[in-house]
Amino acid sequence: MKAPVAALIAAMAWTGSALAAGCPRTGTLGTSRILGVDAATTPQVGLKNFPQTLPLGDHEVVLTFDDGPWPPTTPLVLAALARECVLATFFLIGKPASEHPELVRRIAAEGHTIGHHTWLHRSLKQIKPSETTEEIDRGIAAVEMALHGKATTVPSTPFFRFPGFESTPATLELLRSRGIVVFGTDLWASDWDSMTPEEELKLITDRLEIARRGIILFHDPKARTATMLPAFLRYLRDNHYRVVHLVPASPGVHFSGAH
Repeated sequence: MKAPVAALIAAMAWTGSALAAGCPRTGTLGTSRILGVDAATTPQVGLKNFPQTLPLGDHEVVLTFDDGPWPPTTPLVLAALARECVLATFFLIGKPASEHPELVRRIAAEGHTIGHHTWLHRSLKQIKPSETTEEIDRGIAAVEMALHGKATTVPSTPFFRFPGFESTPATLELLRSRGIVVFGTDLWASDWDSMTPEEELKLITDRLEIARRGIILFHDPKARTATMLPAFLRYLRDNHYRVVHLVPASPGVHFSGAH
């Protein structure tokens, strides 16, 4: 246990210095461009789940993290991203967000986008239809309370991902009617399975070598992912991948420039 704890402490220390130094810095992976995403044009994205995905070029990737915030590991993920000047999207669960609001605010303060992932991460296919709206709205309200001190069900960032990708026609229509983009993914690290960080790195890089682009799904509460992430970011840098950061699109504004 000593090595992971030491790594976490060192990584947390690096985060502050990395932010102070500013980004991008020479030799880092960096964030290549910002992409505005709007429910009117891309209501549902991710080829694992839907017919379309984001307009990404060859060797462009979007990094996403589900199920946080989780104090033992989310800071280590943030530190790895800060070290390489990379921005990502975090889909947060409402209950842990309400328990760790300072970590929610830290994710946002470091420039990352915060989306929503329900209140308790229950399958919306397995609960009563009468409960699904409450599960969605309570999760949104908890994250908004942590971020802004107001428990609104109107998300400041209208991005949502279903737990286990388990949507229903009714919940998809609910989110579409509210202008909330539903995210699937294009490839994933399978980090819910038991494996070593080295095995996870090989799995995701092998998949990326075939896909060559796409939305990638990780889970920041997984220790194996937090440990593996610095090596994965180095792989992206060494193999000339470019990271695209997602934000809500503003009417009439096109985001495409370098960060």
